[in-house]
Amino acid sequence: MLFISKHDIKQCIDMPKAIELMAAAFSELSVGEGIVPVRHILENNNTKTTGLFMPASLPENGSMGIKIVGVNENNLAKGIPFIHANILLLNIETGKPEALMEAGWITALRTGAGSGLATSLMANPTAKNVVIFGAGVQARTQLEAVCSVREIASVKVLNRTMENALAFCKEMEAKLSIPVKLGSVADLKEADIICTATTSPTPLFKNSAIKPGVHINAVGAYTPQMAEIPQETVAASTIIVDRKDACLEEAGDLIQAIESGRIKQEDINGELGELVKGKIKVEKGVTTLFKSVGNAAQDVVVASYILSEARKRKLGQFIEL
Repeated sequence: MLFISKHDIKQCIDMPKAIELMAAAFSELSVGEGIVPVRHILENNNTKTTGLFMPASLPENGSMGIKIVGVNENNLAKGIPFIHANILLLNIETGKPEALMEAGWITALRTGAGSGLATSLMANPTAKNVVIFGAGVQARTQLEAVCSVREIASVKVLNRTMENALAFCKEMEAKLSIPVKLGSVADLKEADIICTATTSPTPLFKNSAIKPGVHINAVGAYTPQMAEIPQETVAASTIIVDRKDACLEEAGDLIQAIESGRIKQEDINGELGELVKGKIKVEKGVTTLFKSVGNAAQDVVVASYILSEARKRKLGQFIEL
């Protein structure tokens, strides 16, 4: 079995390729070929460790595997990462384990790529101003993906920790060669695209702060208790999700709006794969919301591509089972 490190993974794929792979993954899900159960969560109350298990089988892509994530809130005090993630790929013909790879960076990459795909299909073609909430790894790939599909001229960043926000601005401005500056809620009035990548339990802005026709990528709130987007904005938007069943179980932005009566389940306009396949369309000039809680199909498709590239480039290290 081949073990592929994060260093090697980064040599095998870039954001435009990841966005292309997202189109293939979500297309397969939209026609019912892919099998992606809702993630299974195990809690150990004694150690405060949470295990998340996310399998996916994509026959058309020829890939099968599982992402396993371990999370413990006490890790940082021990000097180790808060999250540990790996992807195991199986040979779809034989079931033999083919590769194990670090999945933290893959998760950020594919999440950003999903938003990049949604932005390419939903945002105004002339969109140029971005406001992003958050300054972590997810925020970085969100911004990179948006800049891959639109000619972005200006980026404003809002984050709780000033030091992290300044570091984000410096890094992304150098990487993308566009102005990336600290922002405020007032900048939302000029935003054509808003990205939210936080774990906020309450909305990050008021509906009155945004302009009609803005496109929103909401990827941070992934439990029923979290909500980055105001319910008024959810109700006023054309809503596209990565997977409807998963979002109805995990996406607080939508769950809370449904429970309060602001929207009904039927108000979710469809899934991203349906948009890719042309089964549904988004009207021009309307406010659009892409809500994502993550999907193992994204991980497995990206990992499968990385494996093929690693073999070509003779990267990774073979380990015996």
